[in-house]
Amino acid sequence: MNTLKSSLCALSLVALSAAAGATTFEVKAYDNSTSGGVGVATLALTLGQQFSVSVAADDLWNAGPLPRWSNANGLTTGVFYAPGTDSQVPVYATGTEIGSNFGAYSQNGLTAAYGTLVGQFGAGSFFAIGTSYTGMATSTDTLKLFYFDSNNGDNSGSVMANVTAVPEPETYVLLLAGLGVIGAVARRRKSA
Repeated sequence: MNTLKSSLCALSLVALSAAAGATTFEVKAYDNSTSGGVGVATLALTLGQQFSVSVAADDLWNAGPLPRWSNANGLTTGVFYAPGTDSQVPVYATGTEIGSNFGAYSQNGLTAAYGTLVGQFGAGSFFAIGTSYTGMATSTDTLKLFYFDSNNGDNSGSVMANVTAVPEPETYVLLLAGLGVIGAVARRRKSA
């Protein structure tokens, strides 16, 4: 009986983990640029399904020569080198400006800061994600992530994007039904 209970608990944890759909993806400034790169395919979502994306604010990538380092929010403000700065950044003198505001860029229906983490469903318009985003899928498709830039030739670095899908209600119904069947089998075995 203890083996059955242990198996039931393990199955529940696996099912709940799969239902949550949380996964981490590396998005590279060069390989995954909106100009010359290919988006990172993340999770398959259905129209209207809620999802979220988060990136650590101190995770940096680069659009070229100094000062062009930024986080996933893009080149919007001054970024200064300090000991402990992201290990992808070469070592500079403390206080060196490694990132600054480079203005906005427009491509495929979006105007945003250079270096912004952006998303796309299918061949639709880009949308800004940055370091923290929660929204709904605009079509049934795979969410792709990109580095927003006009020239990927001198880009470097990458960020780690955590993508989480909120399960569809049907997922919970199926999970609960399956757990109910397992529970019924366990009760019958116990009474037999």
